[in-house]
Amino acid sequence: MSTARTVTKGAATRELILDRAYNVACRAGLEGLSIGGLASEVAMSKSGVFAHFGSREDLQLAVLDSAGRRFLEHVMVPALRAPRGIARLRALMDRWFDWARHRDDGGCIFLAAANEYDDRPGPLRERVIAQLDQWRTELGRAATLAIGTGELAPSTDVEQLAFELYALALVVHHDAGLRGFDVAYQRGMQAFERLIRANSPTA
Repeated sequence: MSTARTVTKGAATRELILDRAYNVACRAGLEGLSIGGLASEVAMSKSGVFAHFGSREDLQLAVLDSAGRRFLEHVMVPALRAPRGIARLRALMDRWFDWARHRDDGGCIFLAAANEYDDRPGPLRERVIAQLDQWRTELGRAATLAIGTGELAPSTDVEQLAFELYALALVVHHDAGLRGFDVAYQRGMQAFERLIRANSPTA
């Protein structure tokens, strides 16, 4: 077997493990992951899983990174097709709210991780904070572009706006699970439009 084929097979196996681990973490949180349980999920030995992830924490970090890529592909990539300005900011929120549907995976891994590691120092908490900060930076960047197009007031506090947009997404996620997605989405978008009007040049 060639080295290239071995590497390809190894990468495919690693992605399979990550995919199953992601689904488990969405349902049970990152703390619900175990090497033994995951080995059973993918019909491998524990040593086989360890060959791809040296420790449980390495696996958890890899799952967070995988979730981050999924999030960007679901939210950021489609939203970037919208024109700069409010249209793009609206697209970001629309796709972010849609992320709350979780038709197949059982829940938002980021909400679970924030609750699990908010008071637990270490690499996992640091990775969660880094992902949150990256996303708020992207929201702030989109808001800055909307200031540049003249659709938001020059005095708009982009960090505060990003904070409030993040808060909207959190309540949509909670209500989507408890009360149903459609109502949560509609209220979330209404709140978004109200927030945009409050920061418009004519407000």
